[in-house]
Amino acid sequence: MYRRYVSRSQVNLMTSFGFGRELVESAEGARIRTRDGREVLDVTGGVGVLNHGHNHPRILEARRRFADRRRMEVHKAFFSPYVAALSHNIATLLPGDLNISYFPNSGAEANEGAVKMAYKYHGGRRNTILRSDISFHGKTLGAGSLTGSSENSFRFPGLPGIVVHPYGDLAAVRAAVEAARTPDGGCDVYAIMAEPFSASSMRCWSESDLYELRRLCDAHDIMLIFDEVYTGWGKTGSLFYFMRYPDLLPDLLVYSKSLGGGKASIAGYTARERVFRKAYDRLSDVILHSTTYYGFGEETVTAIEAVNIVVEDDYPARARQIERILGPGLQNIHKRHPDVVGRVSGVGALWGVFLAGGPRVLDLAARLAPGFSGDPQFRTKLIALSVIADLYREHGIVSYYSPNADNPLVVAPTLAIEPEDVEYFLASLDKTLSKGLPRLLAAFVREKVGSRWPAGS
Repeated sequence: MYRRYVSRSQVNLMTSFGFGRELVESAEGARIRTRDGREVLDVTGGVGVLNHGHNHPRILEARRRFADRRRMEVHKAFFSPYVAALSHNIATLLPGDLNISYFPNSGAEANEGAVKMAYKYHGGRRNTILRSDISFHGKTLGAGSLTGSSENSFRFPGLPGIVVHPYGDLAAVRAAVEAARTPDGGCDVYAIMAEPFSASSMRCWSESDLYELRRLCDAHDIMLIFDEVYTGWGKTGSLFYFMRYPDLLPDLLVYSKSLGGGKASIAGYTARERVFRKAYDRLSDVILHSTTYYGFGEETVTAIEAVNIVVEDDYPARARQIERILGPGLQNIHKRHPDVVGRVSGVGALWGVFLAGGPRVLDLAARLAPGFSGDPQFRTKLIALSVIADLYREHGIVSYYSPNADNPLVVAPTLAIEPEDVEYFLASLDKTLSKGLPRLLAAFVREKVGSRWPAGS
């Protein structure tokens, strides 16, 4: 049915890994159990969604309680106490005057809402927005046009006035702002979109440049938007990545993924109070931005409990504990396999393993192109796929790679993972890489296309 009614190409891609052929019976914490009784360790963290793990008992109980009491989901004629409580709680946790929140359904929608508020803040008198070359802000038309990832290989129409700069290059940002001078000496830039830590490429802005970026935006009254859709809610060892730096404030903060506790489709963006007041706080603008499901009761109740757990169980500290195991462990793997691992980088419970290979390995990878035709990075991706497939087949570990930038193998487990599971992953990755990339590639190719390759390839 998936092949016929959803996507044949997606079936072809997913079954390449092995886990696409199996159905899941249940999941809890960092473990998945398939219908044939196999137990699988999940180190994907649901691509940022599962900071709380699969089916956290407190999240399940909050949703069950809401349903059992027949609470009202959403109604345009009544205020939602859940929206008010969630916005209050987030304002209490965030620094400065980041006080006013809005809760749409996805990170892409939240990013578009933040950009829309930044544009409205300037009353439509500015027309330029800056984003980085490797940014990832979503796949809708607006957010997709602000996304530089190669995952968006087809260029759809999008927002006008976008100027691209190299990630983390403050000099390039300054030059772009200077180039956007208006004839009267003003500035045409209404917003700068930035990921303080890029979860898809494992790069980060330096501390000093983030402060300089803030000062640059203050000098020209540019709205600084931090996208922490993936990195928020404890993943990197602080509540949000930017909060590790005292007194650093964006004008708008965007978050999503684990805000829903692994169960609810909810996102948010929080504005500094003065920004919201100037942009929207008048009767004529009240419904300039709204959605059908804004304030959906069960979603916001779930988010309230998810945030409670983050705070009460100190998820930033959990991420730092995971880093104390993962960081040295991955660096040791790099030292043991320098011909296979080019580098590792990351923070908290979010790490990338950048797989390398000599010309022979890349040439071997180049001979298998289905699904990656025309993609200059397909050889690197194919190497990552072969490692992912071996980890699943031989060690019962499900993992993934980032389609952006240098395509690292991403290690981003739930913050509920046990230390021994982290150690098991490290030992398994070491065993997989010990086979060597040519052997891993040959095994992957044989599984993917049958007898096309001889055993000694």
